[in-house]
Amino acid sequence: MEQEYVKIMDDIVELKEQIESLIGDMDQNCMTDCDVPLMDIPNIQLQPRRVLKGHFGKIYAMQWGKGQYHPHLVSASQDGKLIVWNGLTTNKVHAIPLRSSWVMTCAYSPSGELVACGGLDNLCSVYKLPDSHQQVSQQKTYAELAQHEGYLSCCRFINDGEIISSSGDSTCILWDVETKTAKSVFADHAGDVMSVSVWDSKDIFVSGSCDASAKVWDHRVKKGCVCTFYGHESDINSVDMFPDGNAFGTGSDDSACRLFDIRARRCINRYTFDKILCGVTSVAFSKTGQYMFAGYDDFSFYAWKATGSVAQHHDPGHDNRISCLGVCDDGQALCTGSWDTLLKVWA
Repeated sequence: MEQEYVKIMDDIVELKEQIESLIGDMDQNCMTDCDVPLMDIPNIQLQPRRVLKGHFGKIYAMQWGKGQYHPHLVSASQDGKLIVWNGLTTNKVHAIPLRSSWVMTCAYSPSGELVACGGLDNLCSVYKLPDSHQQVSQQKTYAELAQHEGYLSCCRFINDGEIISSSGDSTCILWDVETKTAKSVFADHAGDVMSVSVWDSKDIFVSGSCDASAKVWDHRVKKGCVCTFYGHESDINSVDMFPDGNAFGTGSDDSACRLFDIRARRCINRYTFDKILCGVTSVAFSKTGQYMFAGYDDFSFYAWKATGSVAQHHDPGHDNRISCLGVCDDGQALCTGSWDTLLKVWA
């Protein structure tokens, strides 16, 4: 029996070595280095169509609504306000005063009835948007979700009853909004978790951390992560799921963006070049997945062709770093948010 056990362990070690040799270098065989002709994707001509003015502090986060609420977006600023905008008319739909002005993230529920935010108060605060006849001054916190031991860096709704948050305490938490309790805690990261992105049809989400790794999780199970992806040389600031849910993009302080394939469990593309010397603050994919948009510390953003390494540089006219960006649910518009207190809608 002992000899059989030793043989099995030796076989496991040998198989692991074969797997590692097959995987090879994480950057090997990236699309940027391959000789296969790439799909000819036309350049996009983005122009600023709307400017959303109303915040008086640095904008840290934004997210578009979904479905019938796709023209609406929510933004969070360190002026202590959470504002819901109509991105088409530039009107303010709701303005919610926050208990803490040190907000770092915000989220819009799929139904359009709830918004959430959090920051240095270590809380995920959920608000129910008032009806048209309700006074804004009567707005109260719908739920305060408290368990994180560090700042709240990101939050995303799965549905109106569930939300996932990430924190500087190196964990992600799946919350039950109704009962205000944690359903699962995901604690495999070794550094601050900076961003999460949810793909609900497959019950998975991806997280990016200051430990330079991204992890894919199945939020139905309470075990460890499904897979860990390496390749970045510094903190991962932003992650975004690819539109088909089989891949995700990351942006890092190492000035590079990467595209990881979940099925292949490896990096399949890297987006950077020598002239980019600053960190990536946020990433988002176009509706079709043909483009990956990335915001940078140098006040600009790039539109990368996902199947290659060609980029279009855009100077959005912001006077400070682009802290967040996102693509509208119908794919018709891109919004950039900046520390200069402005949001700009591009189409």
